[in-house]
Amino acid sequence: MNSKRFALITGCGKGGIGHALALEFKSQGFNVFATLLSHEPREHLTEAEIHAYASDVTNDEDVTTLKEAIESETKSGYTMTAMDTDVREVERMFSVNVFGPMRMVHVFHPLLIRAKGTVVNIGSVGGIVPYVYGSSYNASKAALHHWGNTLRVEMKPFDVKVVNIISGEVGTNILKRDQSSLRKLPENSFYRPLEKDFESHINRIPATTPAAEYARSVVAEVIKANPKAWLWTGARAGEVRFWNAFFPVTFWDWLFTREFGLNRLRQ
Repeated sequence: MNSKRFALITGCGKGGIGHALALEFKSQGFNVFATLLSHEPREHLTEAEIHAYASDVTNDEDVTTLKEAIESETKSGYTMTAMDTDVREVERMFSVNVFGPMRMVHVFHPLLIRAKGTVVNIGSVGGIVPYVYGSSYNASKAALHHWGNTLRVEMKPFDVKVVNIISGEVGTNILKRDQSSLRKLPENSFYRPLEKDFESHINRIPATTPAAEYARSVVAEVIKANPKAWLWTGARAGEVRFWNAFFPVTFWDWLFTREFGLNRLRQ
């Protein structure tokens, strides 16, 4: 076992970041274990000789069962204004984006320590800047970043590395949930004057980095002997990093007010 390298990747539905990362780790010679939800097909993984498991990271029993299965053989978006947010949606998002990784580390940390492994958190520039209509997603990623920071310090004595990936725009299925649900502003929303703009935002096609290219940059960094604590990668990640470092925090207020036409709400 010491001569093999293993990667466990959660949330590997077809066409997403997890799927791309699983393929890239596999191409680098890793023995890859991937999770997806029970209703999701797994052929895109099994055909690539990737071990696929139905596992919900919001469920303690599922994660424990996953750990036992791996031992025997040797991981969503919500677009809405902050004031109109359905807290139930946010709770589900935090269950996946924050509590899921926490649960995985809690269950798997003995294996991580034994292997002197690496925890990779898929964060986002949304966790850095106040991207309009993304407050809940932004909050979940910011929480993940800061949890990962502390985890990195606490795991260092055990030679376990923790890497936060600050992802820019990546070509995935993240927008499809909002599009397929025909998400709209509530009837009584103070943002109703921007209703058409909101719907256009939901159905936008952003300029993105292909998932496979993104995965190559992530895996290339993660497999280094001393990877960066934070890796900024994906379309616009470099711009966000520069502006966030050298401009006042209120720069984002000006930029997004202008980009989203928020001054029209004053009327």
